[in-house]
Amino acid sequence: MRGGRRSRPVGWALTALAVLATSPLAALAQEASPAASPVGLGEAIVTETRDEWTAAYEAEMGFSEPATPGGTFLDSAVADIQTTMPFLSEEVDTNAVMGLIFDQLTGGDPLTGQPAPNGLADYWEIAEDGRTYTFHLNQEATWHDGVDVTAEDVQFSFDALADEATGSAYTGTFVQAVESYRVIDADTFEMVAKEPRFDFLYSLVAYIVPKHIWENVPRNEWATDPGATGQDPSRVVGSGPFRFQEWRPGESVTLARNDDYYGKVAYIDEYVRVVWPDQTAVVNGLLNGEVDVAGLEPADVAAIEGQPGIVVATYPTRGFTFLEINLDPEVTTLFQDREVRQAMMYALDRESIVNDILLGYAEVAQGTQPVISYAYDPEAIRTRYDYDPDRARQLLAEAGWTDTNGDGTVDKDGQELSFELLFPSGSPTTEQIIAYIQDAWGQVGIAAEPVSLEFPAMIEATTTNPTFAVAAYGFGWDATFIQDAVFGCDQYQVGFNDMRYCNPELDAIHDRAALTFDEEERAALMKEASNIVNEDLPALVLHFGRSIVAYSDRLQNYEPGPWGGTPLTYIWIQE
Repeated sequence: MRGGRRSRPVGWALTALAVLATSPLAALAQEASPAASPVGLGEAIVTETRDEWTAAYEAEMGFSEPATPGGTFLDSAVADIQTTMPFLSEEVDTNAVMGLIFDQLTGGDPLTGQPAPNGLADYWEIAEDGRTYTFHLNQEATWHDGVDVTAEDVQFSFDALADEATGSAYTGTFVQAVESYRVIDADTFEMVAKEPRFDFLYSLVAYIVPKHIWENVPRNEWATDPGATGQDPSRVVGSGPFRFQEWRPGESVTLARNDDYYGKVAYIDEYVRVVWPDQTAVVNGLLNGEVDVAGLEPADVAAIEGQPGIVVATYPTRGFTFLEINLDPEVTTLFQDREVRQAMMYALDRESIVNDILLGYAEVAQGTQPVISYAYDPEAIRTRYDYDPDRARQLLAEAGWTDTNGDGTVDKDGQELSFELLFPSGSPTTEQIIAYIQDAWGQVGIAAEPVSLEFPAMIEATTTNPTFAVAAYGFGWDATFIQDAVFGCDQYQVGFNDMRYCNPELDAIHDRAALTFDEEERAALMKEASNIVNEDLPALVLHFGRSIVAYSDRLQNYEPGPWGGTPLTYIWIQE
């Protein structure tokens, strides 16, 4: 997932390798363990400890010990990070780096995406009420400047997350779930959910930051502080396995191993994320041995497969690629009729996109639940938008959109159905998809003008100051697969609902899903929610992609996957 893919945060720091696998438009965008959620009310629960979880994970993976420890892991990207303040990170490139510098309260299982005790909390207890969580922090955890990490830092961080002035895209998710929180002692922190929630731990989406660094900076000024721009490395202080060294905007980010890390200390000395000018440069860098890992686009595979010393791996992603549509009538009235949005979907031959542009590395989306979701069930989706341009023209006409002046573009009440289609720059595959969409819509009288933007400009146009009409993104879900972060009424500008879409019936279903611990019952709710979004179409979900990752066979213990794959701390380089 590169520059155009945003994410309901990984919820936990899964490492940079979580995002090396990309979907092209993104370059545009097990059974629950006791740690995951209460088994039921009326019974107190204590999760497994960090040591217990780590021992089980290492035994399952069978990692090898390094024959040649040290060295530099060379990562690649076509999009730069946006900040070094983790509260302001909302896309995968920045999250990749922030997850190495900063820890969250709870960690995540790299195989399942479910909560695990590999964050700052060694374990936690869930009271009989199913609402009260008591987190026991690792007593050896320190900030990179040597100051102890305490529950006061956790309190400070959640105060910032709850404050809209901070500018976090995850504020809405947090305040919706949390009733209260407090410091019990230096190494113990309590949080209380508003109700017993299946998704409660997934809602605590905050990297913990040091109070002593940030307490004197007004939260509405965090974005421009030298600690957020990387200009003052002494202010980029985390508690994670790597220390910040340098950010050269547009060129690279360099991190060094944290030898004092309270968890698994990395084998490598250094992590360098190199920003390349385009996808062609990334591929050449991999072929020339200038990078260790590269996310590939489908057209790249033929040139890479079979090359000595390079391994290619693929796997399904945890998200989707979509076109979000601005439904705010104060910005545009073009898309108020649902028939218009449905016509836009019928006009697209998504099978052709998948087969001819993505070369089979994707699946046409039926509904909104990706292939790896427990709620994925294409047969349960009531409305299928198979390619039907005649149906698209009919729907436009029924909504009053016809070509009255013969210029090829339909119009209504003196307004033509003409708009800009924003998409993130950097991907040849994305450009092909957008060019196809422009042409397909043009065939039914919809005039879309593609506009390529760098990711910061995309965020400005769609989130900070949402003046866009239609924008192309990718989005990655957490393991709940509850999709209120994008489609919830209360997530506009405090979440990822750029469209200003609101359906109270959908909100009620998402609320019920968050309170439903039985997976089968929750899956049924998610399928109904998917049907509602699929019929309302505030966003046109195009496809569920497969990530393609190519990497040097020098990398040992490296296994990519949708939830992060092998943490960077276990990877070593065979010299």
